[in-house]
Amino acid sequence: MPYVSMFFGIIIRMFHNEHNPPHFHAEYQGQKGLFDFDGNLLRGNMKSNTAKKLIREWALLHKEELQDNWNRAAHGKQIDRIEPLN
Repeated sequence: MPYVSMFFGIIIRMFHNEHNPPHFHAEYQGQKGLFDFDGNLLRGNMKSNTAKKLIREWALLHKEELQDNWNRAAHGKQIDRIEPLN
């Protein structure tokens, strides 16, 4: 599963041929979550409020790039890396 970005111990991934609604996967210290492109937790066991806040901030900054990646993945194309949160 290709990673899209990594920052502050958080790994962001996106799969090819995923189901709707558009989303990405995030992992932090064994906690996992499925997030929409506004950074809202859709499901998972992501308990860290700090990680969720950082993921939301990152997602909002890169919403257009996430959507572009989603469209590429839906067509079987390579997913691009996205700049980490600094």
